[in-house]
Amino acid sequence: MEINQIASFVVRFQLTAVEKESGRKQWRIKVTHVQEDRETLFESIEEAMEFMQDMAEEA
Repeated sequence: MEINQIASFVVRFQLTAVEKESGRKQWRIKVTHVQEDRETLFESIEEAMEFMQDMAEEA
């Protein structure tokens, strides 16, 4: 295993809707894995974090 491995991500949040009654915001989250120039969309930060963790472990 190479010690100097790097996994870089750009995370963008885009507001897609706001629920009228609760005021809860819905987001579209785009994660770009910089080394592979791979973009993936998510609806929750938990899913995005899991993706980034999986990608970092593969590096």
